[in-house]
Amino acid sequence: MGESVPVAHLPDDLRTALDDELGRFPETRLTQTVDRLSKRYRQGDSATAPILASEPDVAAYAGYRMPATYAAVAAALAEVAAAAPTFAPRTQIDLGGGTGAAVWAAAGTWPSLEKCTVVEQVAGALTLGRKLAAKADEPAVRSATWQRGSIDPAGAAPRADLVTLSYVLGELPERGRTEVVRWLAAEAGTVVLVEPGTPAGFARIRAARDILRELDRPIVAPCPHDGACPISPGEDWCHFAARLPRSSLHRRIKSSTLGFEDEKFAYVAATTAPIDRPEARIIRHPRKHKGFVHLDLCTTDGLAPATVVSKRHGPRYRAARSAEWGDAWTAE
Repeated sequence: MGESVPVAHLPDDLRTALDDELGRFPETRLTQTVDRLSKRYRQGDSATAPILASEPDVAAYAGYRMPATYAAVAAALAEVAAAAPTFAPRTQIDLGGGTGAAVWAAAGTWPSLEKCTVVEQVAGALTLGRKLAAKADEPAVRSATWQRGSIDPAGAAPRADLVTLSYVLGELPERGRTEVVRWLAAEAGTVVLVEPGTPAGFARIRAARDILRELDRPIVAPCPHDGACPISPGEDWCHFAARLPRSSLHRRIKSSTLGFEDEKFAYVAATTAPIDRPEARIIRHPRKHKGFVHLDLCTTDGLAPATVVSKRHGPRYRAARSAEWGDAWTAE
């Protein structure tokens, strides 16, 4: 059985800028900090954000999480762009944006972007994000605004064509998340939320999706419909993956020999733009056998697990052989 994961390549300018910044500090210090942060991240879904007390801490965190965050957000935004082909955002606000991975991902998705704003409460992350952005080829990233602030639904709602929030909902108190999602969507043309691809991360995305539905915001991705999620809570979870090639420095500070990592994530996007959603979404690795392929689909009519596409389907079979987890699919 073959398994395919879409590959997300870090932009050359970001990879070079990040490696240059990491190169300012002893690798042993970076490796120790990455190990500490990695253990904390794997413990999962803590309401406490990582403590970034020094420049090496911030650099290590960027080296550890920025490439993976970029990969996940870029994959989610690519599906938004595919399902809303006329959407051409000029403005973006990224809340809790850290060192700006989502801004780089958005600028790589939509050349129309002109003004990007990153809001982040950790001053060191803003400082590093600004330094990295200064070396960007994309004008929207290079001219981005870096603003210190927190996620506060008591303040003015973020007003932009694109509002992004990635890997942040889990750091917020559960009782306030509904208000945060309503606040994010209030003035946004399109809102995109990304969380870890864990059962808990999906539960947060599912809850956010329900709120967006209550606001009559059409779901543009990944779902092929606006109806209730057909996945039974506690029995399964919907998530996707992006494969990110690692640089040699990235491998060393993560004490890894693999040349890549797979970032698993859950996401939801809602928009006011015209949409052309796919009829189905592949929600698990396609299982490819001799002469046929099994596809696990979410469709407009609900879940369609183990859908068989065989050689007799001709072009559909060839498409299924090359299909990847997370791809759109046309139902028969």
